[in-house]
Amino acid sequence: MGGFRELVVWQKARSYRNECASLAKNQFPPEEKYRLTDQLIRSSRAVSAMIAEGHGRFHHKENIQSCRMARGEVSETVDHLTVALDENYIDENEFKRMDELACELERLINGYIRHLQSQLDKK
Repeated sequence: MGGFRELVVWQKARSYRNECASLAKNQFPPEEKYRLTDQLIRSSRAVSAMIAEGHGRFHHKENIQSCRMARGEVSETVDHLTVALDENYIDENEFKRMDELACELERLINGYIRHLQSQLDKK
């Protein structure tokens, strides 16, 4: 297997991370810099980081656990985006777009977990 950068799930997580960072930097007010902006950027960064970390462990059980944590970070990121919607930093259309990307990312993570589990079951 190649490096983690070859994983479609990591590539999508990277794209989502970049979308979240752009949104936070360009649409959130300055007073949120060390609050919501920071939280959104951290949680979205954690998704790709955990996928990469799990891949580097070379053990399916540990990789699965890292992917489960990454999936949790996707949910946390959506919660931060919900706060942004509630505070009127983003509009409903932007929220729906980001939520759809999050759902796609969760599906990919779940698929990767199923793949890893199937490899584990073969052993």
